[in-house]
Amino acid sequence: MTLLDTEPIAIEARKNARYYLDQAFYYTTLIFALTIAVALGWIIVQIGITAFPAIEKFGLGFLTSTTWDPVRNIYGVLPQIYGTIVSAMIALLVAVPLGLGIAVFLSEDFLPTFVSVPIAFAIELLAAIPSVVIGLWGIFVLIPFLRPFYGFLYNYLGWIPLFGSSPRGNSILTLGLVLAFMILPLITSISRGTLVSLPPHLRQGAMALGATRWETILRVLIPAGFSGIVGSVMLALGRAMGETMAAAMLVGNANRINISLLEPGSTIASLIASQFGEAGREQVSALLYAGLVLMILTLMVNILAEIIIQKFQNVER
Repeated sequence: MTLLDTEPIAIEARKNARYYLDQAFYYTTLIFALTIAVALGWIIVQIGITAFPAIEKFGLGFLTSTTWDPVRNIYGVLPQIYGTIVSAMIALLVAVPLGLGIAVFLSEDFLPTFVSVPIAFAIELLAAIPSVVIGLWGIFVLIPFLRPFYGFLYNYLGWIPLFGSSPRGNSILTLGLVLAFMILPLITSISRGTLVSLPPHLRQGAMALGATRWETILRVLIPAGFSGIVGSVMLALGRAMGETMAAAMLVGNANRINISLLEPGSTIASLIASQFGEAGREQVSALLYAGLVLMILTLMVNILAEIIIQKFQNVER
């Protein structure tokens, strides 16, 4: 058998080996994906089973009631839903402009690479700080620092209902600011990665057409990477809504709806964290019903993110 005769056999063997490797990789990743889906479904089923007595007893009125009374076994989570949404919105209002601005600053050669890369790495390391440590930092550092600022808001802007109460340390506003600090690395990291991965010809083409640096950034690069930026914001929103320890330590755990952001409030996650350890059977059922509500809210956020991302990906194509 000559060399020319053996070469097609070797090529065919390599093709077969590549095919079997591809198939092995495909089925392995498929099994992992199905395992995650099954695990998620199992978690939802178990939570639903435990929460079923509360679901059966309170129904949808659980979502509109403001009473949480373990003594009489009457439960409702409207104040917690309100606190969860408001604190997460405050976090986004603070973190999105900062995170996107930092991402642009680090990705568009405003600094030398040997300076921008360590800064980006340090920002990503902030995400590794445990939430309980951030909560302690909020109590002992941030709250004393913010007291004069809260006093200014109350004294000069107290006619606005959002700042119309005497300032306190533990409040929805304090929690919102701490959540902004916690989700800032997530928004910055993903947005920076999106902007860095954009094709270079977008920048070059915009510059060739006479666009300034900021026109290129604002009118070309950010719209081109908008789907990735929206994805980072929605992931950060999910993180903010589900934060537990920092929320339990900083929100004040007041079971009422306050228009003023300077008043204590409550979130679903902080309610579960603060009461689960000493809850009776009916209260555990109500707490898991609240957890199911939080999961549904997070799922709605993820669905909305997917819709927005798909829409802008179609525009980008």
